[in-house]
Amino acid sequence: MLHILKSPEKLNFFQQQKALLGAFLMLMLILGMGSCKDQAKLVSEKEPVQEEVAPVPIKKVKTYKDINVSRNVRIAEYFEYIDSLVVRYDSIVPYPLSEHLLVRNNPWIIDTLANTDYYRMKARDSFVYNQRQMIALPKGSVLHLPDSTKACHILDDLAHTEIDVNIPEFMLRIYQDSILKDEFTVRVGQDKQRYLKMGDRITDLRTKTGEGTIVRHAKHPDFYNPVNGKPYYVTHRDDGKLTQMPQIPWMETEINGVRNGQMIHPTTNPKTLGKAYSHGCIGTREADAWVIYYYAPLGTKVRIRYDLDTHFEGSVVSVLKDIYGVEK
Repeated sequence: MLHILKSPEKLNFFQQQKALLGAFLMLMLILGMGSCKDQAKLVSEKEPVQEEVAPVPIKKVKTYKDINVSRNVRIAEYFEYIDSLVVRYDSIVPYPLSEHLLVRNNPWIIDTLANTDYYRMKARDSFVYNQRQMIALPKGSVLHLPDSTKACHILDDLAHTEIDVNIPEFMLRIYQDSILKDEFTVRVGQDKQRYLKMGDRITDLRTKTGEGTIVRHAKHPDFYNPVNGKPYYVTHRDDGKLTQMPQIPWMETEINGVRNGQMIHPTTNPKTLGKAYSHGCIGTREADAWVIYYYAPLGTKVRIRYDLDTHFEGSVVSVLKDIYGVEK
């Protein structure tokens, strides 16, 4: 073959065409039809060549336009504003956009809301009579829509979140896939029965145990005295000051298939935390209530238990006071 290629003038026309056709087919085989491994086999072992590694294409993650806050958004209008963003942008993203998803992708919002806590403001020498007038989203701030990967991650976290309350420990914990994310001191129901006008009956005020879910968010809660059924709009703080009631969401639970009005909500009197003080609800600090809310979309699992033994690595480390006298 080499001799023929070196002496093309000795070939007749048919042989030239055949040789050219064979060379052309060989070239096509090498360039177009064979894999990198097949091509390597065609190269003589006496003439090794270094294979070129094709660059791995970078998969682009689609990003979405940032949302610029064009005015100061106060707490009184915060939920309506966030809801309007969800409605506007839900149709342009390939996942179910929600308030919780949007805010969890912009965690600075939770920090800002938590810092509107009356007692945090007081610690900074600032008295706030009406927290609803405080700014939740400052003008010029930017909200980011998550890409699909980040959105799926957040949604998966929320789907595997559980709220755990141990009554005699006065503790609420948040778990994701059995990993402790946060914990808060709370107050629980009193160990007694009392007539409540709102239920028009003698009611056991102890916090009920069992398992269930978050079934409702009260973003604009109305405030009624459960004893006399009368509405109220102001509160006496631990420091003796009178202020308007804050607009912080309440979370209603359904435990053992029963919606008995047992809520997770903030208290304006944190001195009652760590005590059996409420009419059955689970009370938190104002700042803590914002954090818990954004871990608890509708359907979040809730477990309320009464365990006197606390454990660490499988061993009992303390025995709590039996505040409801269940072991008498």
